[in-house]
Amino acid sequence: MTDDPDAILNQLPRRLKAARAAQGLSLDAVAKLSGVSRSMVSQIERGESSPTIATLWNLTRALQVDFAGLLDGGQRPAEIEVLRAGEVPTIHNLGSGCHIRILSPPEEAGKHEVYELLIEPGGSLESLPHTRGAREHLTVIEGSVELRSGESSSTIQTGDTARYPADVPHAISAKDGAVRAFLVVQDA
Repeated sequence: MTDDPDAILNQLPRRLKAARAAQGLSLDAVAKLSGVSRSMVSQIERGESSPTIATLWNLTRALQVDFAGLLDGGQRPAEIEVLRAGEVPTIHNLGSGCHIRILSPPEEAGKHEVYELLIEPGGSLESLPHTRGAREHLTVIEGSVELRSGESSSTIQTGDTARYPADVPHAISAKDGAVRAFLVVQDA
């Protein structure tokens, strides 16, 4: 973080406004999400008011941005985080004959999750409803699956992608042999 408080205060309005725009949120929406009045959010974005730490904390949480990163004056060098195959967390006891490799970082849990599914012949992954508005995106890399979401069902083949509601009971079952697929879960 920069040691120059004036530099932080000069960049803060622009960074907050950019974070709001990136989320596609109006001033009213940010006010509702953060508990900070619309007029205060507007004044901060125009550089007419300096927020307290508590106000800034509420705004960064509402905008889903990193508090320290918002105040950081310098550019961090690009970093590559590599998890070797043996280091990727894997769940073996969920579903029947289903192994789930967790590809997304832990801080994304409950927001945007990415998994690799390895389903043995005859295996399946049955899920209870996720949060209201949640959706899943399933891409089959190898094999074919029988997909069920609520009352709907469909066969998904190698190379196909299905997008479906996940706020109802849903299941992914290996249809003819083993399956390898990628699953993206997006909560509303």
